[in-house]
Amino acid sequence: MKGIVVFDIGKTNKKVLLFDEHFNIVQQKEGKMPPVVDDDGFECDDIERIEQWILESLEDMVKDSGYDIVAVNFSTYGATLVFLDNDGKRIGPLNNYLKPVDDNIAGQLFDQYGGQDEFCRQTASPSLGLLLNSGIQILWMKKERPELYAKTKSILHFPQYLSYLLTNKITSEPTSIGCHTFMWNFDDQCYHQWLSDYNIELPVPQTNNKTEKVNIAGKAIDVGIGIHDSSSSLVPYLMGAKDNFVLLSTGTWCISMNPFNDEILTADELRQDCLDYLNIYQKPVKSARYFLGHIHDVNVEVLNGYFNAPDDAYKNVALDENALRAYIKNGKQVFFKNGTPDGYIDIHADLSKFSTFEEAYNQFVFDLTLENAKSLKLVLPADDDVSSLIVSGGFARNPIYMRTLASLFPDKKIFTSEIDNATALGAAMVCTENREKFDVSNVELGLERWEKA
Repeated sequence: MKGIVVFDIGKTNKKVLLFDEHFNIVQQKEGKMPPVVDDDGFECDDIERIEQWILESLEDMVKDSGYDIVAVNFSTYGATLVFLDNDGKRIGPLNNYLKPVDDNIAGQLFDQYGGQDEFCRQTASPSLGLLLNSGIQILWMKKERPELYAKTKSILHFPQYLSYLLTNKITSEPTSIGCHTFMWNFDDQCYHQWLSDYNIELPVPQTNNKTEKVNIAGKAIDVGIGIHDSSSSLVPYLMGAKDNFVLLSTGTWCISMNPFNDEILTADELRQDCLDYLNIYQKPVKSARYFLGHIHDVNVEVLNGYFNAPDDAYKNVALDENALRAYIKNGKQVFFKNGTPDGYIDIHADLSKFSTFEEAYNQFVFDLTLENAKSLKLVLPADDDVSSLIVSGGFARNPIYMRTLASLFPDKKIFTSEIDNATALGAAMVCTENREKFDVSNVELGLERWEKA
């Protein structure tokens, strides 16, 4: 049986997965890697440990997995660059995209290239601050670490750097570039002018199914070019869904992704945390972000304290169908009634009106879903040709959220997806798309439909 290995590197979890010819997961291991600190004492991933773990894990799997490993690929979080010197050696630590940065660095770009609204519109990237717009990492490096920047010969996004560890090839691909980077001009579908003006040369983007033959433990294996994790999670649905859809990838963030909306982003949409990703076909994916999981967790802590409930009490709360119908009928929010953007910090509700934790939690998730729906509506086109909403991730298992979503969008088919590790699966699928025995059309999306209340 042939197999493909995927290293799925998240901010919290680092995993290596082995897929068989039918894209079933047959092995999965997690790497335990405590963070380290950079030169400024700011927490960051231990890139040296990640490098070592990947090389050791891959060699072990090629030798001892019992499968004929034919390919390997990488999916990682975005907004992260790696700098290489003339000898192809990594320079410096792996900068954390949450690291504070001088706002004047981005301001300089805005001033030079049409102002913030126009620059962000061209690059389909909200100005996110910190190092979250990865192009800013180049200018930060130039300003704050000039001695290291002077040594820089090549710049790679994180997925391509992990591929480079095996192939020694300097590459680029659309999903990492098209991820709120400030680097890509979506009008002209090329790198933005500021890069060449600053004498920054980046590799020409390659398609995500590109592979390179590498000898690993005495065997010739195809090594993929790597892929950005959010775009990777979209791949199984892009390849397998029959109708136009929006994918709601839920977790700490809910990212609503519409690969079928080619409307140009407006300045107002960008201010509401809309952006365009690039998918594996280098097409824009209109997307909107909402801090769903974080808002949920912070407010649940408040509910736990008020009702003296255990931390995991919310996991056992049943959907109250009658209450939900009443909420929908009167349409009033309790927790976010003023639409306050900081509602996830302080609950704007008189909790004394609720007699139990369960009652309060039902109302809270209803309110939270209404707020999330505002973000989702930003990616629906004017002609709204979307027939399905597909929910993946943690909130796909929350019946209050799912039933509320189905009730708010009665004209659409609402599905949860039972795909496990969609990000890793997407990386496996693009890497073997044209390979004999790996038939991506056989991947089951595991869709379960939800009806309105």
